[in-house]
Amino acid sequence: MPRQLPLRGLQRLPGALASAAAAGKSAAVAGPRALRRGGHRTRLRSTTAAFTSLTALAATSLVAGPVSAEPLGGPCALERTAAHHSEGVDTWNAAYPRPTGTLDAVMVFLSFPDSRPRVSPAALAADYFPATSRFFKHASYGKFTLRPHPQPAWIEMPHTSTSYAIKRDWNASRRSAYLRDAVNAANAQVDFSKYDIVYLIADPDAPGVDSDATKVVNFERPIRADGADIRRVVTVFERHPPDRNVLAHETGHVFDLPDLYHRPTDGKGDWDTYVGDWDVMGSQFGLAPDLFGWHKWKLGWLQPRQIACVEGLGSTRLTLEPLAEGPEPGGALAGQPFGSGGGTKLAVVRTGRTSALAFEARGPAGNDEASCTDGILVYGVRSETASGGGPIEVVDAHPHSESCWGDSVYPELADAPVRVGETFTVPGAKVRVEAEDRTPSGAWTVKITTG
Repeated sequence: MPRQLPLRGLQRLPGALASAAAAGKSAAVAGPRALRRGGHRTRLRSTTAAFTSLTALAATSLVAGPVSAEPLGGPCALERTAAHHSEGVDTWNAAYPRPTGTLDAVMVFLSFPDSRPRVSPAALAADYFPATSRFFKHASYGKFTLRPHPQPAWIEMPHTSTSYAIKRDWNASRRSAYLRDAVNAANAQVDFSKYDIVYLIADPDAPGVDSDATKVVNFERPIRADGADIRRVVTVFERHPPDRNVLAHETGHVFDLPDLYHRPTDGKGDWDTYVGDWDVMGSQFGLAPDLFGWHKWKLGWLQPRQIACVEGLGSTRLTLEPLAEGPEPGGALAGQPFGSGGGTKLAVVRTGRTSALAFEARGPAGNDEASCTDGILVYGVRSETASGGGPIEVVDAHPHSESCWGDSVYPELADAPVRVGETFTVPGAKVRVEAEDRTPSGAWTVKITTG
């Protein structure tokens, strides 16, 4: 039976709120991804530094570096806490690369002595690019370019694929051996100092490769190679062709974004109860996988003027532009791209020191072009909740109905947005949203009432 997913820990909106304080260091562990259902050089270089660092690897955790000194938000910006991949947006965690401008990613293709690859590196590179670059271009409104550098040939690992015992919850020593061997094998051909992101892509047909093992691995101590520190790598074990948007999901972790899916403790049950289709960090199969406006704020793709902070008690009327970049069907600007303007794209109501409600307009455009519903999406954010624990939960404005059966990863939340002409009160929060009308350009006129 369809059910409403309650938001936990929401409090009554205070009359006045202080700006969030800067958070301290955060500890991180490598999180699993959601389940479904470059320069080539010939000269040899020393691999001693890389080998030494990797043999010292004890776990896949990362102690974060100092926070950015630049404040990133106003009174509705939740503080970044010690939670892994905290959803706080008041400061940037400088241990992670920030996706603005251009970042270069090397793609290293790894083969094994026990299997001859049946596909070429070029074919595997085409599985992921330009699709992944296009995803981030749309999500960032053109503010970020992910530039891939696929290596032209297979690089053979020193041991068989089965010897590494590759699997989803991987033995730490076997994983360390795999990473050590991969960096050492590639180091003669790859200058790691040229790249911001490292993708290690295993032969999908090797007998020891488990397609559920794809994840980001963070290091307690960086790998030193070519005079550069490698703090994390994306280990890819996908089939050919791979799961849709899987590399966009994993690359999101490289930018300090959390897993938004729910992982059942017994291995059974539904993984998509927290956010359904509505963010690629929840499911790479979602009909509307564009990143939440909160994530676009965190990553620097929304400017402070594009976030409306609703403070105090009473009603606030505002106009929300569609979040996605792309043509908006049916409007006066049909066929024209959204995202180039500087209008308001996210409204926020602070509900506690580390909690808030967010409101954004979603519909079939850009990365969300397959969405079967549109309206004002409401979700709760908790910056003290770690990756995988539900740091964001979508609030279902239609808890007794479902939508998009056969296509949605979680039909119960597919019709979560507040439609035009509807009024919805968020349970337990004393916050009401009215989707009053749409403008000729396709924007939404919204009234938010608190208290």
